[in-house]
Amino acid sequence: MHPFTYTKAADTREALDAGGRGGRYIAGGTTLVDLMRETVERPRTLVDISGLPLREVTVTGRGGLRIGALVRMAEAAAHPEVRSGYPLVSQALELSASAQLRNMATIGGNIMQRTRCTYFRDVTAVCNKREPGSGCAARHGFNRSHAILGTSDSCVATHPSDLAVALTALDADVHLLGREGERTVPFAGFLLRPGNTPNREQAVRPGELIIAVEIPAHPRPLKSGYLKVRDRQSYEFALTSAAVALHIRGGVVREAKVAAGGVGTVPWRLPAVERRLIGGRPSDGLWAEAAEHAADGARPLTYNGFKAELLKRTVERQLRIVGGTG
Repeated sequence: MHPFTYTKAADTREALDAGGRGGRYIAGGTTLVDLMRETVERPRTLVDISGLPLREVTVTGRGGLRIGALVRMAEAAAHPEVRSGYPLVSQALELSASAQLRNMATIGGNIMQRTRCTYFRDVTAVCNKREPGSGCAARHGFNRSHAILGTSDSCVATHPSDLAVALTALDADVHLLGREGERTVPFAGFLLRPGNTPNREQAVRPGELIIAVEIPAHPRPLKSGYLKVRDRQSYEFALTSAAVALHIRGGVVREAKVAAGGVGTVPWRLPAVERRLIGGRPSDGLWAEAAEHAADGARPLTYNGFKAELLKRTVERQLRIVGGTG
């Protein structure tokens, strides 16, 4: 462990001042502390923001939700407005990590977490996320758990958050606060594909603080759910996952929101699947036909070619569950 200083922010202004001087924000600490132990992260200053008033879940507009950045994952999953309005979010949270971690980890920290790529966390391996320009050991290493969508020559690591997949499907926004004021970033642009700069992972400016995520109102009735496929049933990251939200009225799919996890360098929206669903009548045939497009553009590596077919099956299965025919 490398030496660092610690300060606890009494209010938002104090937090922003410390963050502006290069301090790293910490709340639950379930990711950053691990990375510090492994010397992947070496912050000089930790700014504890756990005392800030960012712990509310509120209903907005005609059924949207605003979730404060410091709401614990377990609290958000159990909140009645989340469970009733967006079960997709509750399910994604409950399938994440372990009960102990969910009781500590925050919503803001969850979407800011870094990849679980073993090469990224092994400081003896080359990794462009840790050291830009050093190379990517995963490309020619054991890459069974790595991405097949959104990859580049610089990085093939997946984003680990289940919640982020749900927020991508639901067109959520991230509210950020800096010393220049507040701004909003669509979740679809919040997490960045690696390209040639895999070390830059989020659209967060230096010193900015996540204050909330907001899910806009969706047409009702809305059926939604999250399905996660993994090697074991507890405390494991996704091989593939599917977040689905369907607005079905008059026996026709009027709106469809579908995103995948475990297969992309960021949570991966599936517009080709959505286009095939809209205007169709719920049926096993429709779900199967739409799911065939789930892996469009996939670029498998040596050991993860199975993910393309697994993704199709996962999306089809979740469409059947949410659509009411499976």
